[in-house]
Amino acid sequence: MTDLEQNWDDLPVGPAPVDAVLRDAHRQAASERRRRPEARLKRSLTAVAVLGGVAAAFVAGTIVSAPGPDDSPGSAGGYGSGAGSGGDLATPVAFQGELQAPESCDDLLQHYVERGVDLVSEYGWGGSGREYYTRGLDDMAFDGGLRLEQFADAPLPTSAGAMPRGGFAPRTARAESSDTGTNVQEAGVDEPDSVKTDGRLLVRLRGAELTTYDVSGSEEDGVVRLGSLDLGDFYDGEILLSGETVVAVGNDGTRPAEGMAVYDDFGYEQPSPQTRVLTIDLDDPASPVLRQTVDYDAALVATRQHGADVRVVLSKGLPDLPFDDDDAGTENGTKALKANRELVEESTLDDWLPHVSVDGGEPTDLLACDRVAIPRAEIGLSTMAVVGFGAAAPGETDAFGLAGDAPLTYESADHLYLAATGASTSFDGCFDCLRRTSVGGRGPDGTTHVYDFALDGTSASYVGAGEVEGYVRDRWSMDEKDGVLRVAVGPSTETDNANSIVTLRAEDDELVEVGRLDRLGVGEDIKAVRWFDDLALLVTFRQVDPLYAVDLSDPADPTLVGELKIPGFSSYLHPLGTMRVVGVGSDGRGGAQAGLFDVTDLTDPRQLDVTSYGRNTYAKAGDDPRQFTWLPDQRIVLTVVAQGGTGYVSRLQLGGGKMANKMTRVEYGSDIDAVRLVPVGGGKVAVVTGEDVEYFDLD
Repeated sequence: MTDLEQNWDDLPVGPAPVDAVLRDAHRQAASERRRRPEARLKRSLTAVAVLGGVAAAFVAGTIVSAPGPDDSPGSAGGYGSGAGSGGDLATPVAFQGELQAPESCDDLLQHYVERGVDLVSEYGWGGSGREYYTRGLDDMAFDGGLRLEQFADAPLPTSAGAMPRGGFAPRTARAESSDTGTNVQEAGVDEPDSVKTDGRLLVRLRGAELTTYDVSGSEEDGVVRLGSLDLGDFYDGEILLSGETVVAVGNDGTRPAEGMAVYDDFGYEQPSPQTRVLTIDLDDPASPVLRQTVDYDAALVATRQHGADVRVVLSKGLPDLPFDDDDAGTENGTKALKANRELVEESTLDDWLPHVSVDGGEPTDLLACDRVAIPRAEIGLSTMAVVGFGAAAPGETDAFGLAGDAPLTYESADHLYLAATGASTSFDGCFDCLRRTSVGGRGPDGTTHVYDFALDGTSASYVGAGEVEGYVRDRWSMDEKDGVLRVAVGPSTETDNANSIVTLRAEDDELVEVGRLDRLGVGEDIKAVRWFDDLALLVTFRQVDPLYAVDLSDPADPTLVGELKIPGFSSYLHPLGTMRVVGVGSDGRGGAQAGLFDVTDLTDPRQLDVTSYGRNTYAKAGDDPRQFTWLPDQRIVLTVVAQGGTGYVSRLQLGGGKMANKMTRVEYGSDIDAVRLVPVGGGKVAVVTGEDVEYFDLD
């Protein structure tokens, strides 16, 4: 997309924004002079001249399009990580520093046993013999702690409204759905969903039924159902789309206690300890064919896709040993404790490490001992496995492991971060943004430990590890740019009751803190974070919604450049371009709202308009951003709003700094969570509900 088209979409309907385009181009050229060598200056000035011509062409009615991104997948490799491996990696994971490769398989087993003996009680693991999970989208730990006493508000270390460096402000940038129709965190990193499309074919997974639809026809022709496939014993699944191949990731329905559902202390059902990956061939979309089934005896933590490469993160958890708690809590409790410790001491690596089975074959080791790193930090005890494979061949894997519990997963275009987050000192009731408590270990200590891996196709190499005092709420609180990890950190037992932005850079085998900005939202919870090249937008909340704009152009000196305080809060932020951001969340009075923000001048962000949905409404995109869709060509926002047991699509037409809202009732009950608004070819949008797929009326 050209800068002209970017500005055209940012501005309200009206005359072609030639002046704005040229101003923006001159600003970019000046920025290049400031930041880049002189060799880059000529290209920047040339861009100004080109944009001038493009602007004239636009006024004359010419449509100008930028070339599309390079969609070629990364190279795939393997590094001999167990029986399912796809080969030998030229540069192995090479654990060092905070992650050590075991000297032998006996050394790895000793690590598990020594830590396990400290953990086991007369009742079994952790006093109850089971892991604790909360439901959630991804990757988070939760300790159930209460809020600390609020500190009095204190001035920020950097004055809000300070001029950006060199007089040039960092900018927001447009975020669009992935090529398969999903609203994702990172451009170029696709995420699984219940619905995927290539613009002509739409694939939908509901329960164990995969259904295909033709969405190439006109709105008058409607969506045409093509065919379906029963996936059998497949549950809790979502899909990815790569060419004519669907990768479905879920489980086989196995539950603890002989298939009976087990619930944690919060009343949420524990996830299956099994992960199932299916490959479905769509050569004939009317007759999908199941090609391969791969099973892992580990729970699914996260799934991401880069081109034709897929990566899953799994957690083996603590081994299912035959603990006997009949004497627990009695005078014979000591005897039970001794017996349970003996069971841990007699355990084998086969108990601790995950296995893989292809097409129902005999399970084999997923990980070789030298591919499982032993962390020096005292994080929880588990086995994390990172498994990469080509979409068309999930049985040929590259895998490495971590002999610890680090379930918070963030993946950029070329880095993967695993984190064991510190315990939060506050709880805002958002179970849906949480994943799992740390199981096994001395528990989160208020410090978040982060492990960085560089990605290359399906393989990965270890970069380094670091730590940040504080609590990282979810994956959206992390971002990577040019090798610098930026983290939004909430309060923990190791911090005061405020939030921070921290930057870390790899030096040797460490992630070293290079900059930080503290005391953002004193006594408040982080509700939303959005990252850009040189900018972070951060929302915190207690009684009002402070929206902070943080300049990150110098990673060593994050600087607060502006803030806005309004009633309510945004739980999800979506940038429309360099001038506008939409936030959806709560009005702070028991209802949902959407706000349109002007971020043209980040030293003075403004709320242009707000749409209130009324009492007892809830903006679903705050829990699941996949229920938010931005249509830049039409300048329309589509987002799901629930009121009681009824689900609506809010259609927000933007123009002139205003949002015109139209509500459409689409679903009821638990099926509200299944609603998706998927852009397809020809400017059409498919609305997917619990039972139907049809075109959504944008008028």
